[in-house]
Amino acid sequence: MGFVIEKTTAFAAWLEKQSPKFRALVESRLNRIVESAHFGTAKNLGQGLAELKFKNGYRIYFVKLDVKKILLVLGGHKNAQKKDIKRARKFFF
Repeated sequence: MGFVIEKTTAFAAWLEKQSPKFRALVESRLNRIVESAHFGTAKNLGQGLAELKFKNGYRIYFVKLDVKKILLVLGGHKNAQKKDIKRARKFFF
């Protein structure tokens, strides 16, 4: 068993704006995290914040709430990465 995933309303709103193809890609990735704790390409950003990286440049920012629970805070693209990281830190910390 992997992780339990919770989503902020900001993340859910961002995901809803994405294409159906990308939403399916995200759901597939999240299912792997839930089923087998396999995160794929991820990076620790410090202070508890981390990101899931996608080949198309998209990022999903998350925090681990405890040993088996993560919270998806925000989504974004690498072009706005600095702004998105600041926003994610303000949102959660």
